[in-house]
Amino acid sequence: MMYFAPWKIALIAVLCIASVIFSIPSFFPAAQVATWPNWLPKRQISLGLDLRGGAHLLLEVDTGVVLRERLEAVVEGARNELRQARIGYTNLGVSGSNGVALRLRDPTQAEQARQLLAKLGNPVQSTAGLGFGAAQTDLQINVAADGQIRMTLSEAALQERARSAVTQSIEIVRRRIDQTGVAEPTIQRQGNDRILVQLPGVDDPERIKRLLGTTAKLTFRMVDTNADPNMPAPAGTEILEGDKPRVPNAPAERFVVKRKVEVAGDNLVDAQAGYDQRSGQPIVSFRFDTVGGKRFAEITQQSVGLPFAIVLDNKVLSAPVIREPILGGSGQISGNFSVTEANDLAVLLRAGALPAPLKVVEERTVGPDLGEDSIRAGLISVAVAACLVVVYMVLAYGLFGLFADVALLVNLVMTLAAMSLLQATLTLPGIAGLLLTLGMSVDANVLINERIREETKLGKSPIAAMSAGFSRAFSTIFDANVTTLIKMALLYALGSGTVKGFAVTISIGILTSMFTATVLVRLMMVTWLRQRRPTLLPV
Repeated sequence: MMYFAPWKIALIAVLCIASVIFSIPSFFPAAQVATWPNWLPKRQISLGLDLRGGAHLLLEVDTGVVLRERLEAVVEGARNELRQARIGYTNLGVSGSNGVALRLRDPTQAEQARQLLAKLGNPVQSTAGLGFGAAQTDLQINVAADGQIRMTLSEAALQERARSAVTQSIEIVRRRIDQTGVAEPTIQRQGNDRILVQLPGVDDPERIKRLLGTTAKLTFRMVDTNADPNMPAPAGTEILEGDKPRVPNAPAERFVVKRKVEVAGDNLVDAQAGYDQRSGQPIVSFRFDTVGGKRFAEITQQSVGLPFAIVLDNKVLSAPVIREPILGGSGQISGNFSVTEANDLAVLLRAGALPAPLKVVEERTVGPDLGEDSIRAGLISVAVAACLVVVYMVLAYGLFGLFADVALLVNLVMTLAAMSLLQATLTLPGIAGLLLTLGMSVDANVLINERIREETKLGKSPIAAMSAGFSRAFSTIFDANVTTLIKMALLYALGSGTVKGFAVTISIGILTSMFTATVLVRLMMVTWLRQRRPTLLPV
């Protein structure tokens, strides 16, 4: 227990020196660290939103839009199926909040109609009623004797679509933010239909809000040139406004666009901002995948001389006339963009469309000045706490207290080095965790020193008293730290961003304090004991 092999002493020294080296970059500005030679460590502790400043957004997913889109798809599918089968119907449309209704002209065709409409259902995994993992359709079809048919979405389908919409929205939000270059963002689900977004260091939160608030559902549809945009839209079409008026302060141009989507934005594989070689105006170039490119080529071959609307979130970006077939699977979007607008549109298209609109329900902006004040106050509190602990340990335990103070300093350095290597985020609660780590670190040495003092009073020799003090206090120290680690693991698993920062800091501090209190302090005591060979321990 009181013997250290040379290789162990060397390993302890290497760990301590490495901790100092890896913690140094965190005390210098990032710009200065970037100029250091490549062989020097450059990783720094990532500062959280409350220390670095930035934007805090709480977004709500409008899952009702997903439901309405599904019902409209059922209406279009029912219209096509019944027309192809030559089954007469009336009053087809969305009925209520989650259903589609129609009436057959000939009630004797009800069974045939039911079989055709059943094809419109999508499979939904459900554990209710059909056994675990059994598949069922999302449509429930009820046929009345008078030919009235009502199709409703099942409860399992509603829950699955809402869950899927939120999950998909989180992934797309993450892609969009990654495209902007924001470092260390926090993006996580909160509740059933909300997404928490924290962006440290963001100096233009309005741009982020625009990016996240845009659904970016891109479609390519034909323009009905025979319809008047100032009159009611014919069946199968709708009237959409242009994204921007051609003349400033003029009303937006109106287009009669067919509801049928010829090519969807889901088939895009790339989008890049650039400049038109002829006009020099900012544009967005796009490229389809194999399926989308083939469909795009077919449509442009069949529609030469006709306008083709590029629609983004029910706004027509442009409606160019197809001059010749486009067979390469790529094209460009022009719409009087500024450079920033073109870049943002390219980001949106590359990240993909949101399944439902996002609404900002809570917004907070933390300025960098407030973050600097928090850092300054946190450092002062850590320094004051460390000084008080150092003075107390020296007064209470003399030389052994001084050893504990050295271990305390090493523990703090090792914690910072570990957080730098792991790229852990330091938050304001994390600074509180550092303070608590100081207390827990010396707590172990208090237990050891008190045990050594008791063994010395019993008349044991210095080496026997030290050996008994470490061995008998170790089980208590180990049990206390393990239970605290379990609590921190639960906090990390169940807590939010700032709580997770606190849990990470405490967990790292516990592991380093176990090393410094039971290994480093023991090495210093043994070295002093072998050099001085005292007859009485200074405890």
